[in-house]
Amino acid sequence: MSNLIPNSPDSSATQPAVSSIVEAADAIFASTPLAKEFAESASIPLTPYRGKHTAKVFSSVPEELASLLTTAGVYDLGWRSFLRCVGDDRVRWLNGMVTNSVTGLEDNAGCYAFVLNAQGRIQGDLNLYRRADSLWLQTDRAQLETLTAFLDHYIIMDDVTLEPQDGWTAIGIAGPHAAEKLAATGLSVSGLSVMHLAETSWRGDSTFVVTAHSPLVPRYEVWVSPDDAVNMWKALLDAGAVPCGVDAVEQLRILEGTPAYSIDIASRDLPQETNQMRALHFSKGCYLGQEIVERIHSRGNVHRTLSGFVLKGEAPAAKTPILADGQPVGELTSVASISIPGMASDAAQCIALGSIRREALERKAALTVEGNPVTPASLPFDLHGLTSIVQQSSLKESRS
Repeated sequence: MSNLIPNSPDSSATQPAVSSIVEAADAIFASTPLAKEFAESASIPLTPYRGKHTAKVFSSVPEELASLLTTAGVYDLGWRSFLRCVGDDRVRWLNGMVTNSVTGLEDNAGCYAFVLNAQGRIQGDLNLYRRADSLWLQTDRAQLETLTAFLDHYIIMDDVTLEPQDGWTAIGIAGPHAAEKLAATGLSVSGLSVMHLAETSWRGDSTFVVTAHSPLVPRYEVWVSPDDAVNMWKALLDAGAVPCGVDAVEQLRILEGTPAYSIDIASRDLPQETNQMRALHFSKGCYLGQEIVERIHSRGNVHRTLSGFVLKGEAPAAKTPILADGQPVGELTSVASISIPGMASDAAQCIALGSIRREALERKAALTVEGNPVTPASLPFDLHGLTSIVQQSSLKESRS
């Protein structure tokens, strides 16, 4: 298994025993099927990420981010979990439980949606896909138990069953050349629209390929059995994809402006406060929490919104307040110092996602975090404009 990760970090006597790494990981979070192989075969460091332990970094975060943005990077998605919804009432019932339309989906099509409580507050998020005989729900492992219990509570007289699918795991691949790397392994995504899946066979076993939400670079997922995960991973590496840990994947997520539940989205938030209009359908009919969503839609905007930010100085911690005129108007939720390939400056740029009061953005208030200037940015981030934004911020600071 030594070729699982080319150029992996060198093992040394100072590293903990591999068995200790895996045991420590499993003591808190179960490791993904691939993560166990990473630790056992190449001593790749593991880290907790949204309910599972997975690979933190393989070579270096800047190199891995560069592959995701310019070529093709492959990464473990074993921290995503699957739930299968079956029964004659499944479509009607789930359509009444989520913010997006289920009845409007054709077979093998999917959408992103929120699950709300009666007060319109977000209790979780998920991707869902319509199959001929079932609906497949995909969410973070950290959300799975709570979200399943919440949904199950509303199955009353309905012919609906929720079935956890432990027999599946996922691998992600992203970048301009991701489709050709998949094709080299025998998996074609040609003609597959965004948020659609196709069932195929790979080395004799059932496999799904999915075209995922792709706001910045093409993203795809491969769903396989845990037993096939290592072979699929090796096949993608042999095709030329670069292995990437969650540190680089997290930086790509922030660049894309995609909020994560329990990080950028909290259970107190209303759907429109997340700026994720792709999760909402305003003509689908009744669903739990719809009254609040429709009231906001018809009467005007919410007071807070998700935004991107470019920061100067050292990267602050998440939950650091954003100030305007010395008063808090928001907070940072996800922060990253990134080095973008091809930029004029080699220095890392600090970017963030955060929640901020709309009035502060509308009146173009001077924003600071820990005394340093902050510039709002539209999402997804403009890769070519990041350096100029920082330079403009420096110029304004020098003139003040």
